[in-house]
Amino acid sequence: MNISPSTKMHLCIVIPCYNEEKGLAIQEYVHFVENNPTVLICFVNDSSTDATLEILEGLKNKYPEHVKVLSYKKNRGKAEAIRSGVHFCNENYTFDYLAYLDADLATSLEECAAMTSNFNNKITFVFGSRIRRIGAVIERSPFRFFAGRIIATIISHILKLNVYDTQCGCKVFTKTLAEEVFKKPFVSKWLFDVELFDRIIKFYGREVVLEKMLEVPLLRWVDRGDSKVKATYFLKLWVDLYLINKICNSNN
Repeated sequence: MNISPSTKMHLCIVIPCYNEEKGLAIQEYVHFVENNPTVLICFVNDSSTDATLEILEGLKNKYPEHVKVLSYKKNRGKAEAIRSGVHFCNENYTFDYLAYLDADLATSLEECAAMTSNFNNKITFVFGSRIRRIGAVIERSPFRFFAGRIIATIISHILKLNVYDTQCGCKVFTKTLAEEVFKKPFVSKWLFDVELFDRIIKFYGREVVLEKMLEVPLLRWVDRGDSKVKATYFLKLWVDLYLINKICNSNN
């Protein structure tokens, strides 16, 4: 099946990449692309210094109608990489839903695509949640789990929203909502998910926003290590939280 910009897609998945040479599960991508002809994968290479771009270009050359690659020489950070991929998809393709996902596929492409089944005439935003429960495989290091819970508690307080996991890297939007919430740059390179929630709350209003979003417990999420977040960022994280708190409590 050939895909052109005029072809109606079911889903576009944006995947930011920075030095992913060792973490890219190419066969998982290949299997998914060959079995999901109405899904477009848009990789955004964020100035990788290893062989990431060559690997992505090889995948694009093999599946030119199903895989697109954007590449930047200057590092923009995860938030801006995703935002540029969203803009590319919005400007060049017609589709029903748009998602973003981590390159290491901690959440599988298949589970991400399956989340579109949760949309209806009310739900416009669906996001994965790494809830440990019977029947699910959620593998996180103890440090990342406890640090994540502390940060999640602070974020819930900032947003004034009872959400378990804002930072899971699997989120799916309707095309209309994606166009709205990715219009402007984000304050934070890594905590931009919080800003996304705030934009969605302000777009719909607190009175109806809970009818528009759905948090879905993941069946599988595996921490594959090699985090691209530098240790020094954990110091800047508190500055980001302060700035995001100001944004979330503004009326703009």
